Amino acid sequence: MMRTRPLKVALLGCGVVGSEVARIMTTHADDLTARIGAPVELAGVAVRRPDRVREGIDPSLVTTDATALVKRGDIDVVVEVIGGIEPARTLITTALEHGASVVSANKALLAQDGAALHAAAEEHGRDLYYEAAVAGAIPLIRPLRESLAGDKINRVMGIVNGTTNFILDKMDSTGAGYQEALDEATALGYAEADPTADVEGFDAAAKAAILAGIAFHTRVRFDDVYREGMTEVTAADFASAKEMGCTIKLLAICERAEDGGSVTARVHPAMIPLSHPLASVRGAYNAVFVESDAAGQLMFYGPGAGGSPTASAVLGDLVAVCRNRLSGATGPGESAYAALPVSPMGDVVTRYHISLDVADKPGVLAQVATVFAEHGVSIDTVRQQGKDGEASLVVVTHRASDAALGGTVEALRKLDTVRGVASIMRVEGE
Repeated sequence: MMRTRPLKVALLGCGVVGSEVARIMTTHADDLTARIGAPVELAGVAVRRPDRVREGIDPSLVTTDATALVKRGDIDVVVEVIGGIEPARTLITTALEHGASVVSANKALLAQDGAALHAAAEEHGRDLYYEAAVAGAIPLIRPLRESLAGDKINRVMGIVNGTTNFILDKMDSTGAGYQEALDEATALGYAEADPTADVEGFDAAAKAAILAGIAFHTRVRFDDVYREGMTEVTAADFASAKEMGCTIKLLAICERAEDGGSVTARVHPAMIPLSHPLASVRGAYNAVFVESDAAGQLMFYGPGAGGSPTASAVLGDLVAVCRNRLSGATGPGESAYAALPVSPMGDVVTRYHISLDVADKPGVLAQVATVFAEHGVSIDTVRQQGKDGEASLVVVTHRASDAALGGTVEALRKLDTVRGVASIMRVEGE
């Protein structure tokens, strides 16, 4: 039987995503009612600037007092799309304390304080859903914590930031330099005026923490994620990648150690073979590649940001939470029973592409090879080009630890015949 009393929703934030959430709630009201089993009603919208015109939203619902809104006893679900740490953290906690379930898109907060928020939701018997926090419209959180709950996930590797993928794709396809590609991304609205959070990997690192925590049933915080930006990637790096049959992507990589005793989470640029499914992800799209014991290899692909895609994920969570509300149940909460240690980046084992500027004279290659051997790093291939007394030496290694590679590079810098280390890049996906 259809319930006639509506479920009341409070919306925190009415920017690009929030306004789209409100629009869909209105235009799809009948469908949402049929899918949930009860009407949903927008009961209040908390904003910072109440005088701004918000098309389709009743001005009487707009308030600047977000705290009072989430404390209302008649609110069933609070949707938080304001972002940042505070006041979002306090508002979400207050909402849970006053009986509301929460749907959030706040990756930064969840990566930093997800454990505390989950604990508050459990204490008060309420839901905390956040599909929109990672990869926009792509269904990813729910498949990881529900569809694959009976499987053992070994690796999650993906492109989780559309801005950086657009920039790197432009550099790859047109030969543009980093700044030129960034300028185009900014002009088209893909990059913020201050792109630091994207290009330095902060955004992707927050998402990696969330994904690793869910995939490995272990608490992984933002500070546990190794982060390296992509501002130093050059057109020369792409030329080298093409010679290897690769391209370059900024990847979020979460993986279980081979012995199963620890996990790692990292964000950095990497070369990946053109044969890998992630290599074909173009423009501002996102894609996440999951490897598990039983299901094997899965890839989730789609638009990772923007008002409508992100709102789609928010509304999906809203439907699920409202259904739980009607049935008197709650969905899956935090699963951190494994409590695996998070290993430092020095323990990560992968392949490396190292480009050196060296003197063009006999014996240089032998000196370089000796340094690699002394540090236990095995060389796969070497390519050398020389002209007018100077040369470039490109070394691709077999799998080695980050710590071993770091010691190798430090020793290489001390050689008189090595003028400089032009670039170092990891090689993934093989």
